[in-house]
This record gives sequence, structure tokens and C-alpha cells, in this order.
Amino acid sequence: MHRLQSQTSRSIGALAVAASLAVGIAGGTFAQSGEAATDTEPVDLTVGLGYIPSVQFAQFYLAEQAGYYEEAGLEVTFQNKIDPELVTLLARGAVDIGMADGTSVIPAVSQGIPVVYVATIYARDPNVVFALDETGVRGVEDLVGKSIGIPGRYGSSWVALQALLRSAELTPDDVDIVTYPDFGQGVAVGTGQVDVATGFVTNEPVQLGLQGLEVDVLRVSDVAPLPGPGLVTGRDTLARKPEALRAFTEATIKAMADITADPQVGLAATFERVPELASDPETQLAILEATIESWTSDYAKENGLGSVDPSAWESGLEIMRSLPDSVVVDSLTVDDLVTDALQTDDSGY
Repeated sequence: MHRLQSQTSRSIGALAVAASLAVGIAGGTFAQSGEAATDTEPVDLTVGLGYIPSVQFAQFYLAEQAGYYEEAGLEVTFQNKIDPELVTLLARGAVDIGMADGTSVIPAVSQGIPVVYVATIYARDPNVVFALDETGVRGVEDLVGKSIGIPGRYGSSWVALQALLRSAELTPDDVDIVTYPDFGQGVAVGTGQVDVATGFVTNEPVQLGLQGLEVDVLRVSDVAPLPGPGLVTGRDTLARKPEALRAFTEATIKAMADITADPQVGLAATFERVPELASDPETQLAILEATIESWTSDYAKENGLGSVDPSAWESGLEIMRSLPDSVVVDSLTVDDLVTDALQTDDSGY
């Protein structure tokens, strides 16, 4: 069995990756070209983000407010959509580009939905399983017989949980699954309704830690690498608007580098965009710091922010193909899922 190193949510604020990321940006896969807007009309782009506005989208807010999108000749409109709905809209061209889970792209493409992943936002998949320290969950094997709260048997958290259990030769039958369709599984852990829950390292463990609770976190990517959320577009949109999509990607990654160097600029941009979040700056900063930490990995440090790690996609493809009721066809390859069309150098994936 594989054993994961547990961590408390109080350690999430570490930002030792900042310097290496700042260096990686300069020579990475997506270099900032500094292209200014021309005298032509700006290109309209509709951008899909997550279900609700959040500090986890600070890089998009900053790129808009700092004028990076405008300088690139873009007029950007944000929409907030749940992941399955967003993938459909991207395929139809109703949304030009958006942030979606890699684990949503794999089954979608396998079923003939024409979307493609163009750049990484979360170099480390943020899916985790977490529990209060008193529960005694130190590794995957400790989950046996535990009640685990999840939003439902769908989406990235369900894939991640199955992948985590599989790493220790376990299945969902070895645990007690409790569904929380309202995404209340984090509160359920804090109040003792369930032993364990799925979530994002950037969300529920942070919230519980700020309440003074000691939380142990099992990070799925430590034993079962999955492709994290990133920028996804429709194949037809990519063919019609390649330069605009490239400019958008470069501007967004430039904002990620800015925030990595100084999280306060991301916090300020978020509060400008979503004023109600300013009522609890401590929580928002903790979430942002955890988000920044997930933007990097060993691969991203070497290849730059936005680079796509092929090993994570190969692993994710193999894991999702092996799951019960998988819809992933045997013929599907990483080349069907990701593209280097928006790269500005020849570093490759």
C-alpha cells in the first residue's frame, strides 16, 4: 500500500516556490510577448470560470484590471458555470475559453465532444481527502470503514477519491459514501457528521484550519497523478481565434506570476471584482496562498507556468480508463486531449 504524508492546513501558507516560478515564467512554455492592442477593434472573448466568483480566480481578475487583456487587444467577459455545463458550452463555441478539470476533458473527448486543453493552471491537481486530526487518518489504508462525504458520484472529486482508493487496492465498497449535493461535506467533517470528506486543498481544509481545527490532508496527486484544472477551448474556436486565445493565455499567466511574487495584488484584484469577499481578508488570503502553491510542480518549475505535464495526462488517462463504468475508449491518447497550438516557443509537451 502507498502511504501519503499528512499535512496540517496550517502549513498551507508556505510560498517558497515564488522565486522559481518568477524565473520559470521568463523562459517557460508561455512567454509574455508584450503585444499591444492595435488600432483594430478588440477581439471579444467569453471566458468561463468556476461556479461562483472566488479568490481562486484572482489571476483573471488581475489581468483584466491591470490592462493585460486590453493591451493584448481583447475584450473579455467572464461567466461562472459548473464544470459539466462549461465543457458543453466550450464545445459549442458559446464560451471561447474557460477553466475546466482535466478529468472532465478526458471523458468528454472520449465521447466525441470537441474540446481541447491548452494550458495548465493547477500544476498539481488540488483534489484532496481530509479529516480532523483526531480521526487518525494518516494514509489511504486508514480510510477503510470510514464515512466519506462527497458532493456526489460524479466530477473530479469522485474520480480523485476512486483513484486514491485504487492506489491502496481499495474500492468505494471499502468505505461508507455519504453524499452532500449542496457541497456541505467540509462542514460535515468539522461538526463530526462524517469522518472524512473530499475537497480542494484550496478550500475546505483552509476553512477548517482557520477555525482552529487541526486537519490532516491526503493529497491525491501524491499517489495518483491526475491532470489539474486548466484552460480549455473548443476545437472550432481554436481554429477561428488562435491569436486571441494565445494572447489571453499569455496575459493570464503573466498575472499568475505577478500574484506569485506578491499575493496582495491578487487579493486586491479579487476584492475589486467581488467586494463581498473583502469582509474576511484572512480567509481569502489563506485560500489564495494555497491556490498559488497548487500552480506549481517540479515540471512547472522546469518548463514554466502554463506548461502541460504529459506524465500527469498519461496517468490520468490510465486511471480513468480503469475505473468502473469508464467511458474512456482504449484508442484515446494524450494527443487527442491537449495541444501545443498556443505555445510561443518549441519547448514541447
